Amino acid sequence: MQFCDECGSMMKAEGDKWVCGSCDYEELRDEAKEAAMVTTQGQEESEVIDTSEVSAEDMGPTTETRCPECGHDRAFWEMKQIRSADESETRFFTCTECEHKWREDDH
Repeated sequence: MQFCDECGSMMKAEGDKWVCGSCDYEELRDEAKEAAMVTTQGQEESEVIDTSEVSAEDMGPTTETRCPECGHDRAFWEMKQIRSADESETRFFTCTECEHKWREDDH
């Protein structure tokens, strides 16, 4: 990904040039510089981990919260950044009793 030196907008590759869609600034592409860029193209999705054989002590931290499925008052929890970086993390819960999973977002 290349950003415009003039206005800071993201540029698009067009042939042997980078072109800014906002201010029309152009810059020649540099193959060595582009080879060092990291892309998501060709990367694999993260694998699903089977936790059915994991003991409760190894599942991680728990908290006091009410399960919407069975009403139990304890759940495992973890936080993940699934939205843009300027948004808060999402909390994921798994009931320690019935293993129901749910999430909570800040509003």
